[in-house]
Amino acid sequence: MNFKSILVFIVLSALVYAAPSHVTCSGGRRASEAACCKWFDVLDDIQANLFDGGECGEETHESLRLSFHDAIGFSLSAQRQGKFGGGGADGSMMAFAEIETNFHANNGVDEIVEAQRPFALKHHVSFGDFIQFAGAVGVSNCAGGPRLQFLAGRSNFSRPAPDLTVPEPSDPTNKIFARMGDAGFSPNEVVDLLISHSVAAQDHVDPTIPGTPFDSTPGTFDAQFFVETLLKGSLFPGNGSNVGEVLSPLAGEFRLQSDFAIARDARTACEWQSFITDHKLMVSKFEKVMAKLAILGHSAHDLVDCSEVIPVPSKAKAQSAKLPAGKTIKDIQHACAATPFPVISADRGPATSIAPVPPS
Repeated sequence: MNFKSILVFIVLSALVYAAPSHVTCSGGRRASEAACCKWFDVLDDIQANLFDGGECGEETHESLRLSFHDAIGFSLSAQRQGKFGGGGADGSMMAFAEIETNFHANNGVDEIVEAQRPFALKHHVSFGDFIQFAGAVGVSNCAGGPRLQFLAGRSNFSRPAPDLTVPEPSDPTNKIFARMGDAGFSPNEVVDLLISHSVAAQDHVDPTIPGTPFDSTPGTFDAQFFVETLLKGSLFPGNGSNVGEVLSPLAGEFRLQSDFAIARDARTACEWQSFITDHKLMVSKFEKVMAKLAILGHSAHDLVDCSEVIPVPSKAKAQSAKLPAGKTIKDIQHACAATPFPVISADRGPATSIAPVPPS
């Protein structure tokens, strides 16, 4: 064999050696790692029996909420002091539900914890893995949504997270930014996490009107939340002002005090405004910050990337937010000093009002 033939053989051998291996899972689906196969079975089960056939509804926003509440139980300052500040995304919210769901900031989380628990037990996966997986699958059901990373392999060992690690809607921005900074997130990353509110609704700040959405397009992953939060408030959708609630701009819409304040804070106003006409940016920022949140307390090197199991969301219908019908640019409380408010169109017709998100 001449030198040229030997060289070609070596190159081809290297290519064969470097080629990624794949395994065949249930339903003929393929995964790069055998450890990911079981997640296809979990996917089928929760799409049918937790997310009502793949809907972007109540269980989706509650699952997203749980993925945040479980993970944010994490304190860098406590670690530096040699104290336990929480294990991050470790499933402790489910393992120690009798403790953590009784914290004031976790009001109502017990419902989705108990809805999810049987699936984790049935499929023999850790609570920490399941909580993050369900959040990623749920948001993939929303039109225009992200395809979140999912890393598997978290241990089922955890300890109860301490209280007061989850920010409350009544907290001032300085307190929220300090708490989130202690978990490793910048003020702009707090805004990025709040992209989840584009498909969210409230149930417990005003329990008389459960399912009240935060924008006029509930169930759609778009930027309406970011423009509507900047509108002047004029009414309360329910029984009047509650702790953590401020005036809303549209009938049937709910506005959290923390959303209102962060949208107008000089440190975060420009990040907030940046999503109004850039859907692609909004999705990419959410994917990045959720990848960071989902491995708090862990090392990505110790986990297996099973992101291929997460469904690909359908495309967004709109790439830019609009002013709701009945509103004009004069109703916007522009707060970003560095950049003019973007030019956006307005919906036509009678003044926008919003029906509550029906419970599942």
